Amino acid sequence: MRMYKTPETPQTAPIEPARRSRLGRFGVLPELAGRSFLPLGLFARLPLAMLTVGALTLATSASDSYAVGGFAAGAVGVGSALGAPVLGLFADRLGQRPVLVIAALLNTVAITLFIGSVSSVAGFSGSALILVLTSAFGMGFTCPQIGPLARVRWMALTRDRPDADLDTALSYESTADELTFVLGPALVGLLASLIAPWLPLALAAVLTVVLVIAFAVHPTAAVVVPNGRGAGKRNRTAQGPAAPWSLVVLPVAGMVAMGTFFGSTQAALIAFAGQFGAATSAGLLYAVMGLSSAAAALSVAYWRQSLSHPLRWVLAAGGMVALTGLLFLPQTTAPMLLVLFLLGIPVGPTMVTIFSIGSIVAPKHLMGTVMTLLASGIVAGTALGSSVAGLLADSADPTRVFLIPLCAAVALLALGSTSAAILRPKDR
Repeated sequence: MRMYKTPETPQTAPIEPARRSRLGRFGVLPELAGRSFLPLGLFARLPLAMLTVGALTLATSASDSYAVGGFAAGAVGVGSALGAPVLGLFADRLGQRPVLVIAALLNTVAITLFIGSVSSVAGFSGSALILVLTSAFGMGFTCPQIGPLARVRWMALTRDRPDADLDTALSYESTADELTFVLGPALVGLLASLIAPWLPLALAAVLTVVLVIAFAVHPTAAVVVPNGRGAGKRNRTAQGPAAPWSLVVLPVAGMVAMGTFFGSTQAALIAFAGQFGAATSAGLLYAVMGLSSAAAALSVAYWRQSLSHPLRWVLAAGGMVALTGLLFLPQTTAPMLLVLFLLGIPVGPTMVTIFSIGSIVAPKHLMGTVMTLLASGIVAGTALGSSVAGLLADSADPTRVFLIPLCAAVALLALGSTSAAILRPKDR
């Protein structure tokens, strides 16, 4: 059994089952990538989770306008959705190390420009507003995509290992995403309210320039060979012809639907909590779903390998449809917390499964491009879901806003059923 060696992993024989880590199947991850890779990959993606909320908070505070804050947050989201696949494509062609280092430096500059522009403009209209929104867009466009590129490294590290190891790695990655997108906004709110609105973004800049560069130069980057050095040819020789690009549409559409579910659920919870004069607590309600989703994502590592990935998608999305229907029932906060906790259970496995299918159908020499496309799908879907649900919340009973996440869950189920029909012969 081939193992990846790092300075942290002595070159000894593979660990026998009796000596495996108390982490169970997750004990294989530090064996493959080194002990520092897990915490480094976790915290290096934290700035991405802080930028949107940080831009919203700082711009709103400086302009005293929710509209300006919303525009700034939207500009970050659009920039991230457009910039992620560009970064992934360059990483595939040039290698992750130089692309991530350059992205980290550019992102730090963009964050600094945003803080400076918001703090220096006399008013938030005309050219001043354009400057603020342009710098916000730059923050999103240059933001290093740690999560997707970490998944690419795991795919390379587990190429010659059992499929269960990749499932374990992707389960961890989805949990890391969920945790950072719960911790990031919470950290922004804490620092902005206790110290200064600009501090969360300043911290994000420091974390980016330190942790992202450390992630870029980590030894695991060496296992992902850029196309320019023959990776595409080696992948096609070792794993057969790449799947057609048309199949990539399925997981990307799935991630757009997942993002729509996330964005519309957030907006719907704001409308729900607003009935009780507690709209600002909607983030805490949403965090409950995020925590149960993160925990459930870890469980995928223990699912039976005989259960195909498309079937996992159908089962998990079916659970989302059933449990999303419960969102219409609570009339107070306490039962809503219970429903959200239960709803998070199928959400995590659905995300893990879609990323797994993305790794199966992607052209092997363009893994970074596809993984970042999946991440962009979530961002674009979140913007779509929050916009549509926000419009509906202004003109209808707040409870009816939950129709949008229900429709998104139904779309996920339909896409999962399509994948089961199309990908069954290709799934391993």
